[in-house]
Amino acid sequence: MAETRKILTQVDPVWSQIRQEAEVAIAEEPLFGGLIHSSILHHDSVEAALAYRVAVKLASAEMSEQLIREIADAAYAADPSLSMAARADLVAVRERDPACHRYLQPMMFFKGFQALQAYRIGHWLWNAGRKDMAYFFQMRVSEMFGIDIHPAARIGKGIMIDHAHSIVIGETAVVGDNVSMLHSVTLGGTGKEEEDRHPKIGNGVLIGAGAKVLGNIKVGDCSRIAAGSVVLHEVPCKSTVAGVPAKVVGEAGCSQPSVSMDQLLGQ
Repeated sequence: MAETRKILTQVDPVWSQIRQEAEVAIAEEPLFGGLIHSSILHHDSVEAALAYRVAVKLASAEMSEQLIREIADAAYAADPSLSMAARADLVAVRERDPACHRYLQPMMFFKGFQALQAYRIGHWLWNAGRKDMAYFFQMRVSEMFGIDIHPAARIGKGIMIDHAHSIVIGETAVVGDNVSMLHSVTLGGTGKEEEDRHPKIGNGVLIGAGAKVLGNIKVGDCSRIAAGSVVLHEVPCKSTVAGVPAKVVGEAGCSQPSVSMDQLLGQ
């Protein structure tokens, strides 16, 4: 397994690009040299760099950087899907966020990407039965990034969380692949019920800023939820909903709303 990982690292185009961008960043801003070396160039893989970044961000007086790093390293070693999801998330941010010009930016500066990778480790802990440690990760992600994702929530790959302030995703929520959401999105429940109570977001969905999707309802593939909407009922595939409460106002306008990021209701 170790030899396989070494070979994959040598031919990993995403990691190679990140390292090249890191060298350029140091040339452009020498004062970043120490930070870039410790965060990127000191490591031999995306997984190692992510484990380091998560550990640095989540460490506190309650839990040391070394312990969190060991947990993150164990997660990436045990579950290759974490690495695949991280790469897909990186590509999603680079392709969809007009403010992102290099793969290096999400790794170093974008809290949406970093919080999502920390959640993924917490989710791995949850599935491994280590629920108290998973809750610790949830707490630290919320404290450090202002994003509260329950470790039991299921989130696909290729996710872009833009600006990423005040995101809340509940315990039984499911988010499909290639979803984009903006700040202040809530995927929440509607009361005190303890069973399956959170939304199920399909693939390719675009969720606008401030949108609230509440209850155990399905949002169909490739649909759009307009900014500020409160969604209380099922959303058909390839449609646009808007309003409080949200209603269908038209088609999605394109085959991949989460990729086009077009939020104009007239489109």
